[in-house]
Amino acid sequence: MQTHIVPVGFDYDRMIAPLIRDQFDVDRVILLEGTVGSEANVEYSRNIARKLEQDFTNLLGAETVRERLDDVYDYDAAFERAFDLINAELDRGSDGESGSGDDEREVWVNLCSMPRPVSFAFATAAHSIMVERQDDRDRIHTYYTAPEKYLETELAEELRATRDLLRELSEGGGVDVGSNGGRGGSDDRGDDDGGAADRIADRLATTTELLSEFDERGTTIGAKRIGDSHVIELPVASFQNVKPFEELVLFTLGEYGEFESVSELAETLAADLNEEYTDSFRSKVIYNVDRLGPGGKGYIEREERGKSYRTTLSRIGQLWVRAHAGDERELA
Repeated sequence: MQTHIVPVGFDYDRMIAPLIRDQFDVDRVILLEGTVGSEANVEYSRNIARKLEQDFTNLLGAETVRERLDDVYDYDAAFERAFDLINAELDRGSDGESGSGDDEREVWVNLCSMPRPVSFAFATAAHSIMVERQDDRDRIHTYYTAPEKYLETELAEELRATRDLLRELSEGGGVDVGSNGGRGGSDDRGDDDGGAADRIADRLATTTELLSEFDERGTTIGAKRIGDSHVIELPVASFQNVKPFEELVLFTLGEYGEFESVSELAETLAADLNEEYTDSFRSKVIYNVDRLGPGGKGYIEREERGKSYRTTLSRIGQLWVRAHAGDERELA
């Protein structure tokens, strides 16, 4: 049994064709639609999702649901969503409840489409779950499919052919567009020829400008500002699982934000646990912070300040705490 989680962008074939050709046993599909971008881009993606929903159902007989991602550039939210989705699907059985044995479900995450922050977030979340659920790692898959061809270059070539045709027409091949930059018709022609000349001139100018931008910059233009930066950091998942006491350290850092020293962290942790603050307890906290720090699992950052170390969560540590918020409630 397989669930395929498919973030939907502007691709159709790469979302479904490999599953049909390789005869995957797909019984459930989750299509994720982005809601950020130009109105035309969002609508185009929704149309792709509608077609995929129909074809996954009709061609593969899969139960298909569509969900939305509010912001395809919010890496943290995408990571949390992926973490919850993958875990939930792993726990589904053939009857929709927790399963085991032959009912165990495989989860496949398609990384072909959607903006890169979503793809990397889902890949990192899948990797993190593999580390945490060692017995289930063989049931988690991330995959990519290469396209047979890219349409951008073919579209550009067709656009060049159209530009050349418009240029021939404007130079006397069919409609006289005048001598004032190609925007006026000759006086001895009717209004229809003048209107056609204007339209040809406009199309020629727009097509020429678009091709110039494509040749100079490729398929994209500029760098979009997201939040207060033009860069979205893509953190790397840890290769090691988190032990119970390490979880308490991470949740404490997540709750309080930062500590000026490990001793301050240890005092707070002891108070929260109603334990006596002793040298032994402090040493235990220091040991676990070291294991979680830059030289260990990478969930904690430590900045030297005199004889102390300012202690905070790293970016991947913040994501871990965010994704495990429900576990914190259970511990409490």
